[in-house]
Amino acid sequence: MTEIPQKSRRGFASMAPERRKEIAAMGGRSIPPEKRSFSQSPDLAASAGAKGGKATPSGKRTFSSVAGLAARAGAKGGKSVADEKRTFSVNREAAAEAGRRGVAARKANILRRARETS
Repeated sequence: MTEIPQKSRRGFASMAPERRKEIAAMGGRSIPPEKRSFSQSPDLAASAGAKGGKATPSGKRTFSSVAGLAARAGAKGGKSVADEKRTFSVNREAAAEAGRRGVAARKANILRRARETS
């Protein structure tokens, strides 16, 4: 008879989710806000994000392949900002322009994928 191996009780993955969250939060608190490079330089954060996005092949980008997931994440992100700080709630033209750009980008991606498969 084959015995089923016991799961290890060691390591980060075996901890309760609450404990993992506590430990992860400690890392964020270990550096004072004024020394966090991304909080001091939005341009640096933006360029790092762009590089990260380019490093992942388009077929493996979750949001590009699962539109519903992207929509839910965007909705959650929008709720985390106060109404008076939301650009789109104050500037309807900016919202309309962003929507037009999003639609154009989506169409371009669909056409690009069609060309790649044919």
